[in-house]
Amino acid sequence: MRALHDAHAEPLLRFLLKLTLGERHLAEDLLQETLLKAWRRIGDLDIDHESQRRWLWTVARRVAIDAARARQSRPTEVGALDLTRVPDDSDATEGVVATETLRKALPRLTPEHRTVLVDLYFRGLSTVEIAARLGVPEGTVKSRAHYGLRSLRALVGPVDGD
Repeated sequence: MRALHDAHAEPLLRFLLKLTLGERHLAEDLLQETLLKAWRRIGDLDIDHESQRRWLWTVARRVAIDAARARQSRPTEVGALDLTRVPDDSDATEGVVATETLRKALPRLTPEHRTVLVDLYFRGLSTVEIAARLGVPEGTVKSRAHYGLRSLRALVGPVDGD
């Protein structure tokens, strides 16, 4: 495994950096996943350097595709949480402003998006529960959540930290 790593890790990382459009941390995660798959199949790998290279690049490409698909299937987060800014519990102003902003924005969403977002974020239902309640596939619920959050963000505007 050491020889395999020494021979292929650097060029494989460069390949993954291209696939991830320069996102180094993601490329390193994908490299680790690729090498883990190689370690699990180390006894089945050909001794020939070029055969190993072709196998690793194929696995790396598939791992990158799987990771991209997984990211696309999850709803996008509305905004980053700023942990350096902690609101004062005695000051309800931020909560009132946030509630009022959402109260004005939610009716402007499509009924499908609004229903999914309310069920997901205010009622705390899972996507499986919402899908069963609405009689639609879970993927439809996830898609509505994604596009609903996107629409809500367009209506509300950027959140601090964006």
